[in-house]
Amino acid sequence: MKRIIATAGLPGAGKGLFSEVASLFGIPVFVCGDVIREETRRRGMPLTLSNTGAVMLRIREEDGPAVISKRLIPKIDAFECEAVVVEGVRNLEEIEELRRHYGNVTLIGIHASPQTRFERLARRGREDDPTTWEEFESRDQRELNVGLGKAIALADEIAINEGTIDEFQSVARAIIQWVLPRE
Repeated sequence: MKRIIATAGLPGAGKGLFSEVASLFGIPVFVCGDVIREETRRRGMPLTLSNTGAVMLRIREEDGPAVISKRLIPKIDAFECEAVVVEGVRNLEEIEELRRHYGNVTLIGIHASPQTRFERLARRGREDDPTTWEEFESRDQRELNVGLGKAIALADEIAINEGTIDEFQSVARAIIQWVLPRE
């Protein structure tokens, strides 16, 4: 049985940095946002903030709130490994779907202040990142409306990411070692 480390956090909180640290441990990473970006492309839409947001909502309407986990499970099953990171779950239904399939799921909430996250997203500059404060707030609200706040609130562990990259990498390493103790 695979052990699942799922992360939940608003955009720019540090989920990707957590995943980078997990990769250094040899843990494969599956990104929920990649499912949305793949579906947006499949539907012939450019990867814009509004398009990915609309697709994120639409596929949940069409296939239920756990659709992302359902689409990731065959990809996770294809890997021979003891543990994986599922980066960026958005609701408790996704966690429950993973628990139904794998049993052992640890949810890590990752938090950073809105100002910190906005600055990080501006520096990251991915094509579906917000470019204005209004877009940023709208995206946060959309994420919270699908259940992200509940997932963070009920996380097994919360990682605060307000300091340096090195500081958060140290926090991430400690959490991974706590979740996956080595013999």
